[in-house]
Amino acid sequence: MVQTGLKNMMSKINIHNEADVMVISVNNPPINAGSTEVRKGLLDAIQALQNDPNSSAAVIIGAGNTFIAGSDIKEFSQPLAEPHLPTVISAIENCSKPVVCALHGAALGGGFELALACDARIALEGTVVGLPEVTLGIIPGAGGTQRLPRLIGVEKSIEIICAGSRIKADEALKLGIINKLVKEDLLGNAITFARSLIGQKIRIRDVSTPSVEASTVLAATQKALKAGKNRPNIHKAIEMICNAITLPIDQGLAIEREVFQELRVGTEAKALRHQFFAERKLFKALGSDEQKPKRIEQVAVIGAGTMGSGIAIACLSAGYIVLMLDQNEAALENGAKKVADFYDSRVKSGKIAAEKASTILKNFTYSSQWADIASADLVIEAVFEDMEVKHAVFQKIEEYASPEALLASNTSYLDIDAIAAKTQNPSRVFGLHFFSPAQVMKLLEIVRCKFTAPSVIAASLQFAKRLGKTPVISANAFGFIGNRIYAAYRRQCEFMLEEGAYPEQIDKALEDYGFAMGPFAVADMSGLDIAWAMRKSQVGTRNPEHRYVNIPDALCLAGRFGRKTGSGYYEYLEGAKKGVVDPFVHKVIDEASATKGIIRREFTSEEIVNRVLFAMINEIAHLASEKVVSDVTDCDVALVNGYGFPRWCGGPVFIAQEMGKDKLNSEIDALAKLSGPGFIKANLDGLFE
Repeated sequence: MVQTGLKNMMSKINIHNEADVMVISVNNPPINAGSTEVRKGLLDAIQALQNDPNSSAAVIIGAGNTFIAGSDIKEFSQPLAEPHLPTVISAIENCSKPVVCALHGAALGGGFELALACDARIALEGTVVGLPEVTLGIIPGAGGTQRLPRLIGVEKSIEIICAGSRIKADEALKLGIINKLVKEDLLGNAITFARSLIGQKIRIRDVSTPSVEASTVLAATQKALKAGKNRPNIHKAIEMICNAITLPIDQGLAIEREVFQELRVGTEAKALRHQFFAERKLFKALGSDEQKPKRIEQVAVIGAGTMGSGIAIACLSAGYIVLMLDQNEAALENGAKKVADFYDSRVKSGKIAAEKASTILKNFTYSSQWADIASADLVIEAVFEDMEVKHAVFQKIEEYASPEALLASNTSYLDIDAIAAKTQNPSRVFGLHFFSPAQVMKLLEIVRCKFTAPSVIAASLQFAKRLGKTPVISANAFGFIGNRIYAAYRRQCEFMLEEGAYPEQIDKALEDYGFAMGPFAVADMSGLDIAWAMRKSQVGTRNPEHRYVNIPDALCLAGRFGRKTGSGYYEYLEGAKKGVVDPFVHKVIDEASATKGIIRREFTSEEIVNRVLFAMINEIAHLASEKVVSDVTDCDVALVNGYGFPRWCGGPVFIAQEMGKDKLNSEIDALAKLSGPGFIKANLDGLFE
């Protein structure tokens, strides 16, 4: 039997025997992360198995709700402590007794690599397995790129590893990744399975990688690189997987580990870890028992336009009962059709079963009658961006909605406190700023107003979580978080137009850096007239001494509102997916520079990118000092999830912190000189707290 002293040594690993089978249980809640303690405990347990004459086989299982759902990512920023995972895996493979992995919940990353080292894998229905390391800028580092191809082939391994996919247990069974799938009594079934293997070792390392045509590998490689944005770690992952064909496994494992260690300490991996932790803390408040948020099941969306119908779809897909209200019958019918068409297209493309779409749509109603919102737990106003219109809508909402309902405004810029001030109970009013298309975009800004109750914010976080959104909480301030930063970014790009750059050069520099789209392509897509209307409304409050670029106004006066009019910063030929350079735009820009007496100059891509980054960093520092954000890393989350900032660059806050305060101060000072009147340098201390 296992010695009691060994049990006490391993607080994260529990051991007991079921007759001749040793049960090794990982107990490191909440996700049984493969920390140093866990690795040490597993290694001790395998050594105990080898030396215990009463144990003929073992089962490794996770306590609680999951198997090992990944490594302890905090350790990745430090030198990894012994024993490393490959040492544990080697001990399992070299143990003379069979080891079965019993999987439930999730077996991801190092947890899945551990499972691949075992002689068999049995899983409970609903389990997911996968190697998501590429999402953190690294590759599997404990044999994933060598063992998985031996099981399922190189082509499928490239697809799964390079996408960081999570594979459901039934699919894993079909692929041969797991040996058995059970509906209940995972441990009992695993013990029986382990007994059937006594006297055998079935190691994946002893299996030959299936042969594959070079053309098949090339096609899988090209597809993976395109989906993976051609990032260095994707290239390396493919190279390692292909080594499983050409190299002995020990050589392949050694190279894989070396590459993993190099990538782990690189800037890109560090940036992605920064983003990972910034996103992980977003729902932290929900772990507190201080606030019991209101349960939301029925949602009323006011406004049946593009945004209203998108919000309705997002809520329906999350399982909410949804009413969409609009008093314009034609708009209402059109909005309802958009909702129905969305699910119809999902069914036709095979992304959703017809039965599921039908069930979802049974939860959808639409109406022009205000009385129908009475049963809603949450009312989301998504009407035209005009304060008087919104005041009138909220007056109606208060008249007909339940006194217990939460009331949200979906606005990009308007003062929600001014809306709340005209309600009888401002404590239930807050902002939910969705991004278009609302059913697709991950970012959701939750706006905390002056009198919003903490329980309302907690409820909105629960709502965002159920929607599958990435929420950031903002104080009520013009532009909130994302649009405020984006305005500073766009303004700097307009300055560069005056100084010598052209739209296509700026867009290309930023897209090459990693932005999903350049600012002028984005402006054309969203419509130049929208920002123009806002600028016209601010004429009376704009300081005439501040630098103002009138190039966008000149394009609007020429009737160039972007894609919808066939021209904006670019010309859009019929049927073309992208705009083309238009000499007329260059002429407008050249004339604007000449009018101000600006001598145009050449710009490098590096200067363009740096001007944008430092403008963003300065604006984030303003947001921090004004207490618009409580954590500056929320700004990085917002830019990555809502504005196409490259995730692998971490975000402006990450870049600032890596640069250091002294160099950043110098760069912002230089930017202030280039930007001229109106640029206000922020106190940068808030970026480093």
